[in-house]
Amino acid sequence: MTYNDQFIRACRKQEVDHIPVWYMRQAGRYDPEYRKIKEKYSLLEICKQPELAAEVTLMPVRKLGVDAAILYSDIMNPVASIGVDFDIVKDIGPVIDNPIRSAADVEKLKPIDVEGDLGHVLETIRILDKELKVPLITFAGAPFTIASYLIEGRPSKNYIRTKEMMYSEPKVWFSLMDKLGDMVIAYLRAHVANGGKAFQLFDSWVGALSPRDFQTYVLPTVTRIFAELEDLNVPKIYFPGVSSGELLPTLSGLKAEVIGLDWRVSITEGRKRLNGQFAVQGNLDPTVLTAPMEVIKQYAKDIVDQGILEPGYIFNLGHGLFPEASLEKLRELTAYIHEYSAEAIEAGARQ
Repeated sequence: MTYNDQFIRACRKQEVDHIPVWYMRQAGRYDPEYRKIKEKYSLLEICKQPELAAEVTLMPVRKLGVDAAILYSDIMNPVASIGVDFDIVKDIGPVIDNPIRSAADVEKLKPIDVEGDLGHVLETIRILDKELKVPLITFAGAPFTIASYLIEGRPSKNYIRTKEMMYSEPKVWFSLMDKLGDMVIAYLRAHVANGGKAFQLFDSWVGALSPRDFQTYVLPTVTRIFAELEDLNVPKIYFPGVSSGELLPTLSGLKAEVIGLDWRVSITEGRKRLNGQFAVQGNLDPTVLTAPMEVIKQYAKDIVDQGILEPGYIFNLGHGLFPEASLEKLRELTAYIHEYSAEAIEAGARQ
């Protein structure tokens, strides 16, 4: 099999033979084989075993026929290296032993040691670089999303403590943003040095902010991350998470190639709000995967029809896969998008 570069080409707004497909959380609990592995090992235990983490990363590529792999990891992994104790608790998510609430707490955070503390992640990337015939996407959690866990102590619905720090202790907030920004930059740079072919910055919960607060308290750090990594010759993706449509017009200064869209904004409208500056990725509502296959295909067709109107489109979900999704439906959906988009692209070229 030759190397499949359709994903990289789409990120760069180059011509493609078909619309590339990958899914956020594509290595996950919808796969019975993965569920068996999770009966033996926790997420963090899998991450610390490079051969196993690489195998879990490879599984959906083999089973679904997707055009990119995404590293099996967790956005909290690098946080341990800067001095934060946490656990991933079943049915809850990240839980922090000692939440960050003061300037003194922020001061205690140390610089990340990627090689020393996260060598297992880099080894996983090196293994995958040898094994894969599609690009490997690595990733990091964006500073706001990481900060929301560190401050709240666990996942939150309203981010009261997080916003309280932003509004009441801006110096503490920006100090935390700076340290998390440094962490992300070092972490992603090491990923690319070890074989990552693209990266995504996940800002899953930043849609909880108004555009004004996003521009004031978060965007400067996100902008710095992409600016400091601009020299890396790989596609860079920013995913501002769910309910982030109102933030899209503020992203014009980012040195990124791709913006991920959630399902609340159409591909056409997303491009408009982004002023046509970026390739776009998305944006099927994950819960559509519970529908009959003909319904799923109709939703996918509508999205692809918008995607192929301009260069630079990658099919994905508007958020991550969930355990109730069907492996068989995902396989069929991937094949359908490849076949339908290839025909549509060829028909367009003939016209």
